[in-house]
Amino acid sequence: MDILYLIIALAICISVHEAAHAWTAYKLGDPTAKMAGRVSLNPMRHLDILGTLMIFIAHFGWGKPVPFNYHNLKHPRRDAALIALAGPFSNFLTAIVIAFVFKYIQSIPLFLLEILRATFSLSIVLFLFNLLPIAPLDGSKLIGLVVPHSKEAWYQDFLSKGPFYLILLIIFDRLLAEVAGIHLLGTFLQYGYEFVTFFIFFAT
Repeated sequence: MDILYLIIALAICISVHEAAHAWTAYKLGDPTAKMAGRVSLNPMRHLDILGTLMIFIAHFGWGKPVPFNYHNLKHPRRDAALIALAGPFSNFLTAIVIAFVFKYIQSIPLFLLEILRATFSLSIVLFLFNLLPIAPLDGSKLIGLVVPHSKEAWYQDFLSKGPFYLILLIIFDRLLAEVAGIHLLGTFLQYGYEFVTFFIFFAT
């Protein structure tokens, strides 16, 4: 039954995340994602088969990347960062909404309660993980806000090689955990999860 809750939570979280990217891009002047039908909460428009399977195999995954055209943006770097941040912050807002439900609605059917718990947890994990400054994660676009234009070639090269760097980080993290018992990503997500959860319930 836990797998069912996780699958439903995954469909909700990724749909919200990717739709937020698409909606923000559209509002900033780029209709590419909207024309592709990505401004939608329909999970079938956003779920990536391999990315979904990796959630169960490697405990991380991804949805279909939302396309956008830099040339349609008035301020390409700033707007690209805003489009990127819309994804993880939509997950953060989802967790806040669920926290309100937990605190102020007394009677919730068990099945719905378990879905909300799974969605809350996964929303925070996606929020934290996607803020890591490595492409293709959303946090990589924040680097573009501080990189000088004279280093544009380096920045684009960094983005293009990001998936390779991310895989190396995950492999290194796994090896470090096996050899020294130090789990960098796990520690970051654990303490980050506790802090964000405390903040959300304190704020609500």
